[in-house]
This record gives sequence, C-alpha cells and structure tokens, in this order.
Amino acid sequence: MTQTRGHGGHGHHHHHDNVYLTSTNKHDAGVRITRIGLVANLAMAIGKFIGGYVFHSQSLIADAYHALTDLVSDFLTLGTVAWSLKPPSERFPNGYGKVESIGALGVSGLLLFGGVFMGLNAGQVLLAQFYPDAAETIAHSGILGHGHSHSHGVEILGPSIHAAWLAGGSIVIKEWLYRATMKVAEERKSSVLASNAVHHRIDSLTSIVALFTIGGSYLFQDATWLDPVGGLLISLMVVKAGWSNTASSLLELADTAVDEDIKTSVQEAASKALKSIEDGEQVVIRDVQGMKSGQNYLMDIELAVPGAWAITRSRVVEEAVRETIGAETRGVKRVKVRFIPVEQQELTFSEEFITPHVDGSPESHEHNTGAASGSHGDEDSSRKRK
Repeated sequence: MTQTRGHGGHGHHHHHDNVYLTSTNKHDAGVRITRIGLVANLAMAIGKFIGGYVFHSQSLIADAYHALTDLVSDFLTLGTVAWSLKPPSERFPNGYGKVESIGALGVSGLLLFGGVFMGLNAGQVLLAQFYPDAAETIAHSGILGHGHSHSHGVEILGPSIHAAWLAGGSIVIKEWLYRATMKVAEERKSSVLASNAVHHRIDSLTSIVALFTIGGSYLFQDATWLDPVGGLLISLMVVKAGWSNTASSLLELADTAVDEDIKTSVQEAASKALKSIEDGEQVVIRDVQGMKSGQNYLMDIELAVPGAWAITRSRVVEEAVRETIGAETRGVKRVKVRFIPVEQQELTFSEEFITPHVDGSPESHEHNTGAASGSHGDEDSSRKRK
C-alpha cells in the first residue's frame, strides 16, 4: 500500500521506514488526523483524571480510563497503516495491505471486548443499586471480577457541576475527530481509519452519558441509577459497532470480492483505454474481479482478443488498460490482465483453479507412487524367476 489513495493508485509512493508516529510527512492526511487524535486523547485523559478527582466525579474518572484505550487504538492505527504503506517485497508479493486489515481487526476488537466489559460492569453496578445482597454475592464469587468496578457511579454527595463542562468539551472534540477521521477514511477507503473514527464517535456517546449522569446527579436526589442504565445502553452501542467492524475486517482478511462500484469503475476505465488504442474495438472485456487489501484494491481483468494476435500486440493493450485504470480508479494497487481467445466464449476466471477431476491430494500421490513401485516389484520378481 505504498501509494496514497489520492494519487490514483498508479505507483506514486510515499516511503515510511518508521511508523507514522515518528514520520515527518505531515502532508499525509491519514498521519495528520491520527496524530491529532492521539494528542487529543492524551490531553483529554489527563484532563478527565484531574477533573474527576477535583470535582469528585467518578463518571469523569471512568471516562478518563476509557480515553486511555483510545491511545492504544491510535498507536495501533499508526503502526499498521505505516507498515501497510510499504512496497511489495519478495516475501509479500501482494504488498502489506493485509497488515492494515489486521490492525483494523485489533481496533474493532478493542471496541467489542471493551463494550462487553463495560456492559458487565454497568450491570453489576445496577444490580447493586436494587439488589445489593445479590450483587455482593456475585462480587465475592469473582464471576465479574474483584468487585471494584470502575463504574460511572457518582459519590454520595454527587459531583460538582463544573465536571459537566469537561464532559461537554469532550463531546465537541470527539465529534469533530469522528467527522474528520471518517472523511479521510472514506477518501482512502481505509478500514483501520474507519474503525478509529467509529471509536471517536463511541467516545462522544460515552461522554454524553457522563454529562447526563453529572447533570442528573446535580438536579435530582438519589439518581445514581441513571448512570448504570446509561452505561448499559452505551455498552450495547459499543458492542454493535465493534462487531460490525470486526466482521468487516474478518471478511477482508478472507479475501471477499470487492464492491460492485469498484468493479464498475475498473470496467469503465478499461473501456476508455480500449477506445484510445488502435484495434481496441476488437477487444472484449469479459469479466472483472478483485479483492481488497488494506486501503488498496488488487484487481483482475479478463480481456478477449482475436486468437491470431501476437503477444506484443496484447502487451500494448495491457499497458494501456493498466495505466488508465490506475489513473481513473482511486485505490487500485495492482492490475492483472488475463487474455483469452475471443473465439472461445466458454472460458472464465474459474478455469484458473485446478478442476475437481485432477486429484492432487497426498493420498492420491501416495497411492500412485505405491502402484508404481508395486509394478516395478512385479517386474523384478519376474526377472528373478527367469
């Protein structure tokens, strides 16, 4: 994934020997927005810890712990995107794009498991509000941990209303980070940046819960039950977002087909290329397929040409098609062109796979080897008898 998405995918490379955290390339939008998010998460985590302690807000302190998980997310994003931008190598002939997919899986995994634990914690706190004996029994059993859950619950006296300003500021900053990061993610079609953007949105929702908890505790008496209920709702949102991104990353790692809009874009670019070259009208685009690798697309296109054409003639077509697709379709990293005779209508991409009747299993090989050695043994025996 060496090229950035904004350069049409035609081999314009930005080399990064180190992770983006130490990169001096401030012109890369992915680097810039992720580093801004990292600094913002660090500042908000420190601010919420101090504010939670000074203003006696357990909710704000818990939100600070949650902000720390974002720092892990940012470092993971920086590292995987930097690796995925490396050019293909002998060991990784298709590039390092899948490293970003693994990174996206890690980020979304943090969301998923974090949401589950948040839900368990909120449920334990809520149970303690209404059924303290049952909660005490569960806490001593160790089923949900050691009982010292970092709940969003407030102290008996309630938090200072000044804590609400910190929660409100966090909402504004996180929502801006979500929109800015998602904009870059959509431009680059980057799954890891999209996962990070969703993480920012979840954080803003968590801060909303903290804001309502602080406000509710300030306005109403004995309203501590508001926080665990809100925590349960937020945990469900976190789990839903985490599972959605986890499933998307797993499908990408499993090499599922690219979206139809990408196929259509590649086909249109190929058609444009064929119109620009001599005898291009004799070439037929039979099929387009591909897979996603991080920010990039690895595409295959099947072209039917007259069977009498020379290889050099087909080569001209291949170069024109590849160059135009790279210039017209953002994110295409590699274009493989497969030529077939236009006279043979039955040929498809599926023929590249070994057909079922060709048995290449080890058992078959062992059987054939055994049969061959057996026949040689029979020949040796016959010679000895003679």
